[in-house]
Amino acid sequence: MTLDQAVQHGHPPPDISDSSPSDPSAPLALSKGADTSASSAAPPLDRVVPVSRRNRSVPRWVRRTAGPLTLLVLWQVLSATGALPAEILASPGTIAATAGDLVSDGTLPSAMGVSLQRVAVGLVLGGLIGVTLALLSGLSRLGEDLVDATVQMLRSVPWVGVIPLFIIWLGIGEAPKIALISLGVAFHLYLNVYAGIRGVDAQLVEAGTSLGLSRWGQIRHVVLPGALPGAMTGLRYSLATAWLALVFGEQVNADDGLGFLMNQAREFFRTDVIVVCLVVYALLGLIADFLVRTLERLLLQWRPTFTGQ
Repeated sequence: MTLDQAVQHGHPPPDISDSSPSDPSAPLALSKGADTSASSAAPPLDRVVPVSRRNRSVPRWVRRTAGPLTLLVLWQVLSATGALPAEILASPGTIAATAGDLVSDGTLPSAMGVSLQRVAVGLVLGGLIGVTLALLSGLSRLGEDLVDATVQMLRSVPWVGVIPLFIIWLGIGEAPKIALISLGVAFHLYLNVYAGIRGVDAQLVEAGTSLGLSRWGQIRHVVLPGALPGAMTGLRYSLATAWLALVFGEQVNADDGLGFLMNQAREFFRTDVIVVCLVVYALLGLIADFLVRTLERLLLQWRPTFTGQ
C-alpha cells in the first residue's frame, strides 16, 4: 500500500523512524550503513604515522653511513674473490694496513703537515685578494668598471694551465704551489662575495639611509651582513678548489707532502699508498667543509632556512 492510498483509506502513514537499520528500503538505514562502512575502512587518526616521524625512527647517522659501508663491503668481497686484482686496486684491508704503517713511521703525518701548511697559506692569500677585489667591485661602480672585466677575463683561463708560467716566474719551490692555490681560491671568493653584495635588497639600503646611517654604517650594518651568506658559500667552494689545486701543485717537483707520496707510489705501482693519500685528501676536505658549515651556522643564526623533511 502506498502512502497516498493509506491516507485515503484512513490509515496513518508509516513511521519512518521505526524502520530497522537492516531494512534496505529505509533511506536512513542506507546512509547509516554507508557511514559505517566508510569509517571502518579508514584507519584511526591516532594510528596514522607521519612520514617525517617514520624517517626519524632510523638514526640519521645510520642513513648517512649506509651507502659508504655498502660500497666498502662490496669492494672487500670483490678483492677477496679475485674479481678485483690487487694490481689494479688493493683491497680495503691492505689499504688499512698500509695506512697504519705510514702513520707508525711518521711518513703520513709529516706529509699531511706540509700539505696543510700549503693550503692554509694559499687560502689566506687568495682569500685576501678575492675579498678585496670583490669589495672594490661590489661597493663602487668605478671599482666594477676597473676590476670586474679583468677578473672575468682571467677567470676564463684554466688556472691549471698557468703552472708552466708560475714555474718560469717563481721557480720550482714552494712559491708556484702556493700561487696556484691562491689563484683558485681568489676567483671563487670574488664571484660569490661580489654576487652577495650586489644581491642585497635595495630597499634595505634605502631604509638604512632613512635611519641616518652613513655610507660606512650602511656597508657595515646592511651590505656586509647581507653578503655574508654568499661569502660562506664562496669559502666552501674555495676550500674544495684549494685541495684540488694542491693535488696539481704538488706534482711540480715536490719533495714532500701528499703529492710527493703519490708520485713515489705511482712509480712503484703501489695502489694502496695512492688510495691512502686520496682518502687523506678526502678526509681533510670533509673536515674543512665541516668547520666552514659550523662557522656558517654560528654567523647566520638570524637567517631561517629550510632544512629538509
